[in-house]
Amino acid sequence: MTPNPLTSSQRWLCGLSFFIADVRDGLGPFLGVFLMGQGWQADDIGYLMGAAGIAGMLVTTPLGAWVDGSRRKRALLAGATLLLLAGNLALWAWPTPAVTAATQILAAVVGALFGPALMGLTLGLVGPQGLPRQLGRNEAWNHAGNVTAAALAGLAGYRWGPPAVFVLMVLMGCGALLCLACIRPRDIDHDVARGLEARPAAGHPSPPPSAWRVLAASRELRLLAVTMMLFHLGNAAMLPLLGQSVVARGQADPSAFTASTIVVAQLVMIPAALLAGRHAERHGYRALVTVALAVLPLRGAIAAAWASPWALIPVQVLDGVGAGLMGVALPGLVAHMLRGSGHINAGLGAVMAIQGIGAALSPVLAGWIAQHFGYAAAFATLGGCAALGVLVFRYAMLQAINAHRF
Repeated sequence: MTPNPLTSSQRWLCGLSFFIADVRDGLGPFLGVFLMGQGWQADDIGYLMGAAGIAGMLVTTPLGAWVDGSRRKRALLAGATLLLLAGNLALWAWPTPAVTAATQILAAVVGALFGPALMGLTLGLVGPQGLPRQLGRNEAWNHAGNVTAAALAGLAGYRWGPPAVFVLMVLMGCGALLCLACIRPRDIDHDVARGLEARPAAGHPSPPPSAWRVLAASRELRLLAVTMMLFHLGNAAMLPLLGQSVVARGQADPSAFTASTIVVAQLVMIPAALLAGRHAERHGYRALVTVALAVLPLRGAIAAAWASPWALIPVQVLDGVGAGLMGVALPGLVAHMLRGSGHINAGLGAVMAIQGIGAALSPVLAGWIAQHFGYAAAFATLGGCAALGVLVFRYAMLQAINAHRF
């Protein structure tokens, strides 16, 4: 069956996914390298990233509920983009410990809005039937944006130093704002965007149950959240740690190597995301999550055993597979679990909040182990966390199958 052609708003949504890639994650792996250049130690960087992650975790569910109730999703994303750009420019101008901590906490809090808001915008534009394929497109364009930004940042950073990374982020942010302005408000169905597939009959409003009741009643959603927590406990610190380990040994230029790690992974993520969208359209999301979880322990083992800059190729190829699949599977699986509830974005926010615990603790755990036991031990520990996530997810899916929900 030939897919329906993209509407104008859907094409601009793809553009938004491209440009937002360099905005929503802030400096990303460049942060660790930037802070090491300012004299920070590996464990101190980990503590800062952990504190920022906890701040983001605390607000993700309320922000998801805000997205569910809002009919100004474009404005929410525009405001978040402007705040992130302002914070990163402040870090560039005044890289003191206090300013660094404040801007990274702000980035984590504001960045927590992007996942639910993009999910709501996508679902409101394409509906549940078109969601798997559009999620694949969004992720592919997002990774293409990351490749472009990382390559440009690496080249510019090598030529002009770290300030070039900040300038590039501002340019990408302007592109994201332009795409948001071009998405037509009338194309967004805000009821469908929150998981309500039909409007209440006139004169007989039937308000959906509270978000907390929906979330508390879904055992599968809770188990999925624990799985994601373990995945991000193993995954969040692995790329920054890889860059820090090479820089600490003096084996490569900081900006160029960090950009290379991103480019390798993102080039793999583009086809992985497109294939994931097509697979999910026909077969669902379970196999995608399983594969994404399974590659992370292998990635950690390679990074632990091979102390060489060349390790970035297999390590980041596997990262591309895992992240490309998970970026499509997680929002799609949450939408499937909560379809009809009216609280899909709150549900996604809740899962992202729990996974935020893992993402917040990951740099703390990895930084402490790297400082006291070495980088190889840190990589092995991160891989072990992901292996435990595989077991939890398999148990969750067994419970769902027994309950005839999948």
